[in-house]
Amino acid sequence: MKFTCNKNELSKAISNISGAVPQKSNIQALEGIKVKVSLNQIELTAYDLEKGIKTNITATADSEYEFVASAKLFSEFTRKMNGDDITVELDENNVVKLLSQSTECSFSALSANEYPELPAVDVKRSFHISQAKLKTMINMTSYAVSQNESKPIFTGELFDIANSKLTIVAIDGFRLAIKSEDVGTNETYSFVVPKKTLQEVAGLLARDDKESDSTDDENKEQKEKECTISVNDRHIIFEINNFFVISRLLEGSFHNYKLSIPNSYKTEVIINKSDLINSLGRCSLVINEKNKCPIRCEVSGGVMKISCKTTIGRVNDAIPADIKGDSVTIGFNHKLVLEALRVADGDKIRIRLNGAMKVIEILPNEGEDYIYLIMPIQLKG
Repeated sequence: MKFTCNKNELSKAISNISGAVPQKSNIQALEGIKVKVSLNQIELTAYDLEKGIKTNITATADSEYEFVASAKLFSEFTRKMNGDDITVELDENNVVKLLSQSTECSFSALSANEYPELPAVDVKRSFHISQAKLKTMINMTSYAVSQNESKPIFTGELFDIANSKLTIVAIDGFRLAIKSEDVGTNETYSFVVPKKTLQEVAGLLARDDKESDSTDDENKEQKEKECTISVNDRHIIFEINNFFVISRLLEGSFHNYKLSIPNSYKTEVIINKSDLINSLGRCSLVINEKNKCPIRCEVSGGVMKISCKTTIGRVNDAIPADIKGDSVTIGFNHKLVLEALRVADGDKIRIRLNGAMKVIEILPNEGEDYIYLIMPIQLKG
C-alpha cells in the first residue's frame, strides 16, 4: 500500500496540524498523526481530545487505507527528504517507508483503530470573517487571557456577536482587552474559545500588515481569503485554507465586559505611542522580580512624566502630550501597559483617566474598536 504526493505540501500540512498533537497522552495513538489514504487524496488528523486539526492534500494512491504515524519522525523525515515528490509505503507489519529520489527512511506505525474520532459537530450557526482581521483580533487580545486554571472560563476568549459585529474579549483580573470588527451577521450569540485553540488558529491565518511585506503577492492573496467559523452549544470549527480546527468551547458565565467600560472620564491624554513604549522600556531595565516597582505617571501641563526607582537604578522621563481635563498622578504595572501598546494600531494612542484609583482606559487615537482597561496600583506617599 502506497501513495505519492508533493513533498513540500505534505511537510507543510504535517507542520500546520502538529500543534494539536499532545506530547504525552494516555492514548498512545494520539501522540501521532492519523493518515487516511484515499485514491486521490490523503487526510491528516491531529487531536488532543480538546482540540483537533485536520486537512487533506492531493495524492495518488494504489488503495484506500489508514494508519497512525509518529508525529516527530513523520515530520522530520518528510521535511529533510530530497526531491519534489515523496512516496509513502505501508507494509503488512505496519512499517512506514518514505522514499524520495535515492533516500529511504522507515519507522513503525500504529493501527488507526486505536485513534479516537474527532467529534461530529452539528452546526447551528456560522459566519465569515477576513483571515487578516481575525488574526489581528486574536493578537490584540490574547495576551490578556488569564493563566489561572481555577477559573477555567477566563482561560479562553469571549466571542460576542451582536449588531453585525464580532467582539473578542480577554480578561485576567488585572486587565481587560476588547477588539471589535464588522462581520455582517444579524444574529446575537456568544461563546468562549480556549486560548490554546486560538493560538493554533492564529498560526494558520493569513499574516496581518504588521507581520508582512506589502510586496508579498502570495500574502496579499491570502489576506483576501475568509475564515468560516461554525458553532453549536459545545464545539467550534474554524475553516481556514483547507484546514479544519475543531475545539470544545469553555462552559460557564463570562464577565460582563460592557459594565467595566467607563461611560465618562475626567482626563484624556493623546500621546505618541513609540515615545511611551520607549520610556516604559527604559523603566523595565531597572525592574525585575526581586526589585518590583510600579510606574509613577504624572499628567499635567502638556506633559506626561514617567518615573520609577529601584535598587538597580532610576528613570525619569517627560513626554509631550495633548492633555484635556484634570491633572492626575497614577501608578501602574509597566508590563501590562507595554503589552497593550505593542499591539495597538497607529502612531498615537488615547489614555482616559478618572482619578488615581480608577481603571485606566487605553484606546486608538480614533474610534473605539479596540479598548484596553488596566487596574491602577496605589502609590506610596
